[in-house]
Formats: sequence, structure tokens, C-alpha cells
Amino acid sequence: MLSADEYLDDFWPRFERIEDYFWKLERRQHFREPGNPSWEAAVAGDWDRALALIGQTRQSAAEHYRRIADLGFEGRRVRVVELPPSPYVQWSMRALKVRVEAGERTRVVLASEIADRERDRPLPEIVILGRATMYEVLYDDTGTLTGARRVDDHRMIAACRAELADLYAHSEEFMCFFDRQIRPLSPLACLPG
Repeated sequence: MLSADEYLDDFWPRFERIEDYFWKLERRQHFREPGNPSWEAAVAGDWDRALALIGQTRQSAAEHYRRIADLGFEGRRVRVVELPPSPYVQWSMRALKVRVEAGERTRVVLASEIADRERDRPLPEIVILGRATMYEVLYDDTGTLTGARRVDDHRMIAACRAELADLYAHSEEFMCFFDRQIRPLSPLACLPG
């Protein structure tokens, strides 16, 4: 088990060595993101400022995904969403939109469509760095990052990559979902912290 700081210290050098795909599975419907100015503005009830701050990340997101392309891999994310979307999901989908526009490949699957995969418990938060390293990212009950479990077993990583690739193939394109389910929603009064 790695602490939050140990996880991030372990993650970034391995990120530089990805050979094909960076995979991310996001399942939770609420996270806490202290230190993220847009999240903090949304928690304070300033939706307009939260959106403006997301907009200010466009250049850094573009640079990040250019760097990923230069390193020779692609970022792919599967976002599980419960309907109606939670306030956190409403906010985070706007941040994800900037990432998608910058080059991340994100698709969305409804929780109701994966109920057969969640008979015992919700799918875990997973990050896979190429074929070499996988993390189960851990959060406390409030949605605050607490650490991660690193997995180096190549058979387990291959099985999880195949599962994520299947979810990705059977999920909806991010922008289609965003335009239908997120864009029409009224501004949030306040994002629960």
C-alpha cells in the first residue's frame, strides 16, 4: 500500500515509460480535490468562476497531450456515470471536456449498463501505465485520495487492460454524452465539499 504522496512519486517516473496506452477507469461519483482552484470555487458556490478556471487550463492541457503524443502513447479514460449526474460529475465533466478537446480519448458508460460487472461491489478506480504497472487508486469515504495499491503482475494487468478495452469499445463517445446529459443542466448552486 502506497500513501498518496508515495503513489504520486511512484507514478510519474513510470508515466514517462508508457509504451502504448495510459488507461484510467473512474467509477466514484464524488471526489474531493483540495488544491484544485476550480473545484474550490465550485465548492464555494461560485460556478461562473469554477468554469472560468477550467477554461484557463486549456493551454496546459494541450501541452500535456502534445507531450503524451511525443512520448508515443495515448491517454484513454472510461468514466462511469450514474443518472442523474451528481454535482461532482457535472463539474468534472466540464474539466474532462477540456482534456478531450486537447487529445484525451474519453468515453462514458452508464452505471446501469455495467450492473452485471458490479454484483459484489462497484468497479475500482484503476490507472494502468502501459503493460508494466497498474494502480488501484484508493479514496476515503469523503472522496479524498488516500493512496494506491501498485500491481506489477503482468497477467493481472493484461486481464484488466482487456476488460477496460472492452468497456471502452462499448461506451459512448464523451462529447455525445456531454451534449445530451451535461450541457443542458442548470448551473450548480454549490458543489458539496
